[in-house]
Amino acid sequence: MIIFLFYFAADWPQWRGLNRDNVAHLPGLPERLPEKLSPRWKQPIGGGYGGISVVGSHLYVMDRRKSPEAERILCLDTANGRTLWEYAYPVNYGKLDYGNGPRCTPTVNAGKVYTLGALGQLHCLDAKTGKLLWSRNVVKDFAGKIPTWGHACSPLIDENRLIVQVGGKGAGLVALDPDTGKERWRALDDPPGYSSPVVIADQLVYFTPRHVVGLDRVTGAVLWREPFTGIQYDVSISDPVMVGGVVLVGNYWSGSKVVQLGKEPKLLWEGKQLSLLMSTPLVRGKHYYALDRFRGLKCIEASSGKVLWENEHVTPRDTNPHASLAWLGDTDRALILNTPGELLLVRLTPEKLIPLGKAKVIGKTWAHPAFAAGCVFARSDEEIVCVPLVLKK
Repeated sequence: MIIFLFYFAADWPQWRGLNRDNVAHLPGLPERLPEKLSPRWKQPIGGGYGGISVVGSHLYVMDRRKSPEAERILCLDTANGRTLWEYAYPVNYGKLDYGNGPRCTPTVNAGKVYTLGALGQLHCLDAKTGKLLWSRNVVKDFAGKIPTWGHACSPLIDENRLIVQVGGKGAGLVALDPDTGKERWRALDDPPGYSSPVVIADQLVYFTPRHVVGLDRVTGAVLWREPFTGIQYDVSISDPVMVGGVVLVGNYWSGSKVVQLGKEPKLLWEGKQLSLLMSTPLVRGKHYYALDRFRGLKCIEASSGKVLWENEHVTPRDTNPHASLAWLGDTDRALILNTPGELLLVRLTPEKLIPLGKAKVIGKTWAHPAFAAGCVFARSDEEIVCVPLVLKK
């Protein structure tokens, strides 16, 4: 019973969940989704593609206010959507492409919330009160570069280091002290992309518009580097994922690369059998489950690149197909929030995809939802909603 309660109340404190592995803990979720799901609450919100974080009774999200123009960090009560606090700071998006609002997901750790705005404003706030603890402008402080579509790399807490994307000369990534913002290390000359770093096999693995790299977590020293050519507009977006010691990265144009980790990491396979855009794949067993730019959701054998099945169109086919994917615990069931705002429950196996229901939960969205306390929390450019998925007994 204690374990059940722990997982029922599992937090979603950062981009892609508790361990950045796209795993949702929702014990008691029905075997099939009903055709209609009713929101517990909904609240208006400004624009933004950034995801949602949930810790206990607090929800954290960013948006953009148009007049006077400002980015906002919002903290809402998960029970009713009431605003507990907000922190706003002025911005000028100018001609920023797709300039609706911030792109990064807040990171919550040890009573603090860390956010990175589209133009490079980095903030550390008290998670309970919204009090500013420290801030930095990564463009000014590190001669950083703003990507064409704004910063989208969500801050990562790695033990006593805060890892953020900067994109400056020799400062593609920077590690800071989480309590003070003081620099710990800086690394890489690569321009900024849109992917977020992740800890894999005791390394910091990061996908840039030029390489996939492994870094020493303590010093930032480059452990290995695999060149990646053919990426246009610096669009490296989806995060690196690993299964069985095999790391996958991929992009819109030139396809994917898979690196076998070891004492001397080596390229295992590459090709256009998987062309990724924004959606980070799921991994389980010996397989990747990934949304291909052209051929819908597909299953790929990690070691060989063999496509086992494809053309499962869980989101509309268009120029920028997108869906947020999350496993349901350690089962073979997955939750998928697609661009029209439909939540799908499916079973994913190496043999096939089995649909288990679909329900509308939000308007058009590219933002990653949060799964916590038996609910899905989702946002669009107009509203944020809380929709219960598990009925309390």
